[in-house]
Amino acid sequence: MNYSDAERISALFDSFGFQKTENEKEADIVCVIACSVRQHAVDRIYGKVKGWNETKKHRQLRTVLSGCVLEGDRKKFEKIFDFIFEVKDISKLTKYIEDMSLRAERSNLKRSPQVSDSYDDKIEGYGDYLNIHPKYQSPIRAYVPISTGCDNFCTYCAVPYTRGREKSRPIEEIIAEIRDLVKKGCKEITLLGQNVNSYGNDYSSNNREKSDSPQPAFSNNNKFIELIKIIDQIPGKYRVYFYSNHPKDISDELITVLPTLKHFPHYLHLPLQSGNDEILKEMNRHYTQEKYLGLVKKIRQALPDVLLTTDIIVGFPGESKEQFWDTLKVVKKARFEMIFLAQFSPRPGTKAAKMVDDVSKAEKKNRETLVNETLTKIVLENNEKLIGTTQEILVDEAKKDKLYGRTKGYKVVEIKKSPTVKIGDFINVKIESATAWKLFGKIELL
Repeated sequence: MNYSDAERISALFDSFGFQKTENEKEADIVCVIACSVRQHAVDRIYGKVKGWNETKKHRQLRTVLSGCVLEGDRKKFEKIFDFIFEVKDISKLTKYIEDMSLRAERSNLKRSPQVSDSYDDKIEGYGDYLNIHPKYQSPIRAYVPISTGCDNFCTYCAVPYTRGREKSRPIEEIIAEIRDLVKKGCKEITLLGQNVNSYGNDYSSNNREKSDSPQPAFSNNNKFIELIKIIDQIPGKYRVYFYSNHPKDISDELITVLPTLKHFPHYLHLPLQSGNDEILKEMNRHYTQEKYLGLVKKIRQALPDVLLTTDIIVGFPGESKEQFWDTLKVVKKARFEMIFLAQFSPRPGTKAAKMVDDVSKAEKKNRETLVNETLTKIVLENNEKLIGTTQEILVDEAKKDKLYGRTKGYKVVEIKKSPTVKIGDFINVKIESATAWKLFGKIELL
């Protein structure tokens, strides 16, 4: 989502005549899109801004901050950044750019020659930042937000406090953006939402909790199913993925619909977070180990070739070794293809931040290692089963004499360069060998 935000903010800067530079030493303005999910990401910002403020002693430089910023961090950042705005209030950025101090600096900015001195008209129409046409960083891959914010209030998560309550984007806007992307040759589209399964719940006041309740409204997936069905009807050769699902909200209807869609690969990201019922309750996740594994079984029955990925937090406050083993048990049974793994990091303002962080860093690291070792073994076994099969890959990268692409299940495949294959092509590749994290193959000739 931060990547998507950056593309819209970049488009706004472009409209005002700025040119993007990959060299910070050339920059007149640096705009940071923050993430507050983990403390490490926040610490990196402090490290970067220290260097930028040193640069200000020698030349003019503006630093701007947006993205997910907790209130406690915001107060500190206000002292070291020139300007901070919430991405949903992007009109404030246009006003900042129009500030008189920036007007005086325009002669020093790297501007497009066709840009006029009056930008007042550009401020109009940016009330909803999702209406801004993004400056996509890739011609073949795009991120399309379908909602912002979250109503779930998981006890460890800062998103409801940084992004606000869940707000769904109108279907018409989403479809229009995707139609345009496909028309321009985009081959991979990812729908973004903190909980895509509850897309559209906020359209009805009867389905939305009015307070910051730890008991969120449950989704029936109807609007989300309607959305993906319409997307699937758009003509063209492309793939569509969606992140992220919530296990409590995946309906039987959604599981039944997915096998009927031609543009949606059999790939699901299904965050687990913990495999222990007591810890899941403390996390406010609204499912049990049994229900989660039952959901996995149901999905695999409908989609036998499905690839599942997940999120796991190790070292949540109070997590005993026995409770951690429950998580490892689910990893082995669910046979995930990838795990986005994190050691618990308390986020100020969340309920979990008030809990005693009683699992040592060494123990968190040990548990992280055990999960990674288990995952590596599972993925290697799965990849070795693919040897001898033919996989359709989307070519997305070239390095020296190699080309790289991804299968429908998002596995990386390496092949030799070919003069007939270019970035953005779909090609069939016969898999010849495999490691845990990469497949190797050769192009199959028609």
